[in-house]
Amino acid sequence: MPKIFFDTEFTGLHQNTKLISIGLIAEGGQTFYAESTTFHAGYQNTEDRVWLENNVLPNLKLYMKQELPRDSSSIQITNGGVRHTVFGEPWYIAVTLEEWLTQFDQVEMWSDCLSYDWVLFNQLWGHAFNIPKNVYYIPFDICTMFKLKGVDPDINREEFAGMTEGVQKHNALWDARVIKACYEKLIRL
Repeated sequence: MPKIFFDTEFTGLHQNTKLISIGLIAEGGQTFYAESTTFHAGYQNTEDRVWLENNVLPNLKLYMKQELPRDSSSIQITNGGVRHTVFGEPWYIAVTLEEWLTQFDQVEMWSDCLSYDWVLFNQLWGHAFNIPKNVYYIPFDICTMFKLKGVDPDINREEFAGMTEGVQKHNALWDARVIKACYEKLIRL
C-alpha cells in the first residue's frame, strides 16, 4: 500500500485548535499543500498568537502574499512543482484533497507526533467515518518507528534526514518532506 507522509500546522495545543495548513507528499513525490483562510478563530490566547506570528505564519506559502484576496473562499494554484496548492476554507481543502487522493487506490497515512495531525485530517470531512474510502483508517507515526529502531524520538528531524539546507520548519509541506526522508532512512536501519 503506498504511503503518504503528511503534516499540519494549527493554532495551538488545545482541544479547539484550528487547521492553518496541511502538506502531503506521496512515496512517488506527488505533493499537496493547502492553507486555511479561517484559522484565526482558533487562537486561544495571546501566547499562541504571538508564537504563531513568529514561527508559523512567516512560513506559509500563500497567506503572506498580499495579492491574494482575504475574503476568498477558494483559490487553486499550481506553482513550484506542487500539483495542488490551495488557499481556502476547510470544506474546499477537503474537496481538493479528496480529488488529489483519487490518484491512489489505497494509501497509508504517516506523520510525526500525529495526535493533532490525524484529528485535523479527519475533521476536514467532519468525522473519521467520512474520510476518503481509499485512506486506510489507521494512521502511522514515525515517532514510534524511531523508538522501535533504537533512535531517540526527540532527535532533530532535519539533521537525522540530512536536510539542513534551506530549512523551512513549521511549513506543513516542508515538514511532510522531512517526515518522508526520516521514514526512508529509518526503514533502512
